[in-house]
Amino acid sequence: MAHSLLDNELHRYEIGGKLKALRLKKKLGLVDLGRHSGLSPALLSKLERGKMFPTLQTLLRIAMVFNVDLDHFFADHRKHRALAIVRRAERLRFPEAPGRRDPAFHFESLTFAVAEPRCQVFLATFHPRGEGKPLLHEHAGVEVIYVLSGELGVTVEATEHVLESGDAMYFDASVPHSYRRTGRKTCSAVIVSVA
Repeated sequence: MAHSLLDNELHRYEIGGKLKALRLKKKLGLVDLGRHSGLSPALLSKLERGKMFPTLQTLLRIAMVFNVDLDHFFADHRKHRALAIVRRAERLRFPEAPGRRDPAFHFESLTFAVAEPRCQVFLATFHPRGEGKPLLHEHAGVEVIYVLSGELGVTVEATEHVLESGDAMYFDASVPHSYRRTGRKTCSAVIVSVA
């Protein structure tokens, strides 16, 4: 009895439908979303079809991929926020890829409090790399990088471009690209992604 009551309450939020809408809006397949979130495509399919409900940890991993707050899955989307402030203490720090032992960088979303942001903005901190190459990735849209401190190597179409503090770069994010710290000092940058 309590289990079915709980299921009915959770179905009311239409979490699966909201998840599928986000995925289709970004033109991602289940395999792509699985790669970005660290979750299996089979699990994501069950979530979208309402066959199971995600834990908050699972939902947070999905929310970070789409740069939405957890409220996105529980809020009435007819109410949009025209302003959002993200305090330093509220930001969550994530590695470049889930489960990567030696990530090239960590990022913090600066727009996660916005229900449907028109762009995604991240603060990234780049670390010295040991062994292994930086991960190449691509996504729809364009990207702008502004280096706050240090030196950053940005590889786009197999060519590395070294940026220093104060430099900016714009590129088509649908081509494979990667980042790596090239200097000795800590490197940080603001990354803006527009799909």
